[in-house]
Amino acid sequence: MTTVPAPATPAPVLDKPLMRYGRRTLERNAPGREPVEYQLLTVHPMTPHLGAELGGVDLSQPIGAELADEIRAALLEWKVVFFRDQHSFAPEHQRALAALWGEPEENPFFPKGQGVGVSRLAKDATAVGNENIWHSDHSFMANPALGSVLRAVEVPPAGGDTMWADMGAAYDNLPDELKQRIEGLRAEHDWVPSWGSMMTEEQIAKLRERLPAVQHPVVVRHPVTGRRLLYVNEPFTTRIVGLSAEESRELLDELVLQARIPEYQVRFRWRADSVAIWDNIAVQHYAISDYYPARRVMERIAIAGVPLS
Repeated sequence: MTTVPAPATPAPVLDKPLMRYGRRTLERNAPGREPVEYQLLTVHPMTPHLGAELGGVDLSQPIGAELADEIRAALLEWKVVFFRDQHSFAPEHQRALAALWGEPEENPFFPKGQGVGVSRLAKDATAVGNENIWHSDHSFMANPALGSVLRAVEVPPAGGDTMWADMGAAYDNLPDELKQRIEGLRAEHDWVPSWGSMMTEEQIAKLRERLPAVQHPVVVRHPVTGRRLLYVNEPFTTRIVGLSAEESRELLDELVLQARIPEYQVRFRWRADSVAIWDNIAVQHYAISDYYPARRVMERIAIAGVPLS
């Protein structure tokens, strides 16, 4: 007797691609803001809308008022800026550079570096990099960091790049119906699912006293430019308030995916004596951990933030 195999179950057909393709709107500046004319800095764009290398300045020298204004303006315009060949750049210069924006903000999870607010990120064969996920620093705090200043202390012979994604572009390119759906929504941000996974229950309970879960708008306005920005990220945004668990998860999965679109991104190849500054509200970043077992040492200062609206 011959057995007739049952017909195969047809594969599900997607109604539409997971990601929209075609032309994307990529604006460097917020509406109403004109491009800046620089007198003291040279600006070399890395993409038309995100990331620029700045030249003509030695950051180990005192930063005068006019130069400070141009550096701040460049960060607002390009959202992440880079300096090469800062051979004499030391921890005290890094602190002075960060002070152009505000006070340093401690990270409770990173090893301490030289000076107040300095975090030392040393990765090698025994301490593997684990920042390789798109995220916004300190979004689990009530006042998330405004920005960060990162200097390369030791770089691997190859690999170890960092990427940044423009969350203004991520918002601009959402379908209109999705923009309407998320308007006015708030999301919860929490460090426990990520950092807490490496801690004991006792350690979590102790730290929880001063770091409770917090809420931020899903769409925030930049504190200076007013630009609308998508403000959710994979490791720290845990749920959207007021939605069912299933609806929240579905919506978050779609929103966090936006940071992965290459048109919104810039990638920086580190060399020794390089410095990066990024606007932590306007962008997310991703530290590529492809250099194991080589060594990579960076020192970072996060700049204390303000409530987001």
